[in-house]
Amino acid sequence: MKSSKTILACSLLPALLSAMFFSSGAQAQMYKWVGPDGKVTYSDQPPPPGQKKVEKKSFSNGPDMGNLPPELAAVVAKNPVILYSTNNCSPCNDSRKFLTSNGVPFSEKTISNNADLDKLKQVSGDTQLPFMMIANVKFQGFNSVDWRKALDSAGYPATSKLPKDYRYPAAEPAAPVVATAAKDAAAPPKPATPLPPQKPTQDNGIRF
Repeated sequence: MKSSKTILACSLLPALLSAMFFSSGAQAQMYKWVGPDGKVTYSDQPPPPGQKKVEKKSFSNGPDMGNLPPELAAVVAKNPVILYSTNNCSPCNDSRKFLTSNGVPFSEKTISNNADLDKLKQVSGDTQLPFMMIANVKFQGFNSVDWRKALDSAGYPATSKLPKDYRYPAAEPAAPVVATAAKDAAAPPKPATPLPPQKPTQDNGIRF
């Protein structure tokens, strides 16, 4: 009899998410543009020529490798691990604990609004969470057996090689806020507010 695998996953629906503002760190470039049909696109690649309302933002796309052993840093550089998660998601918590307990450096992208959800669908083609990427290999839902095999194939050690003082980077929104300073600078200046009529002052006959 074949043994069945249990994949733990959360599913998100756009109607359950409300718009909100968010922020991020800085390492790589994220682009945002609005197409002729009004569709908003987020990508780490520059937009096609002729796109309007193009904005870009620097964001962190990987864990800090400053104090990693050279052999582990080489694996992380070649096969970076990115985890997509959300709040109130037990499988997401399990997947995060699995990576940390196995000593796997990873960056985490959180889904908390519609923009984040759109980014998740662009990357994974679905709304299922947790979602993990090892380089360009995608894993939807959490399965500890499959994930461990994938990490082994990617070159991650079976036991943790992380330094005792290693700190995982803080989670970031999947769709970081893009810079709007350039757009604001290009906007025409607002007309000066006219002063209210001034009452005439009494002439004391002195001029300077």
